[in-house]
Amino acid sequence: MAKDKPDHHDAELVLKLYELRREPVMRASRDAINGKFFPETWEDFIAITKPEHPHNAAFRQTASYWEMVYGMAHHEIVAAEYLVENSGEGMFLFSKVLPFLKRFREEASSHAFVHAEWVATQTATGKRLLDLFQARLKQKAGATAGR
Repeated sequence: MAKDKPDHHDAELVLKLYELRREPVMRASRDAINGKFFPETWEDFIAITKPEHPHNAAFRQTASYWEMVYGMAHHEIVAAEYLVENSGEGMFLFSKVLPFLKRFREEASSHAFVHAEWVATQTATGKRLLDLFQARLKQKAGATAGR
């Protein structure tokens, strides 16, 4: 049964997850992925998954972190809506990955981003955030193309 109402245990988990996001290496990884990773083609996307890419470690760290976090919601360890309301940044990464996800699963990792996908399709907040971030990325791509 899904956990619909958060309790103090949910709050403790969300606060701990926030603390982990503030760790210096994680903060640097988040900065690299949030601010510098904007794949427009399959080649742009797949490049970051290669060990020689300068942001590969940051991608792996942030992707695995958000999958862990969203897995807690998917497996009903924490109230999903509450978690996503306080951990929406992972939807930003997922919105960048989504255009390439089908091919990535076919060619590289069949289970990649399954928890993020669940959040994006099975929670109201995840759906709203995905729509918001996809619109922002589309706007950014349009602004970049006009240069």
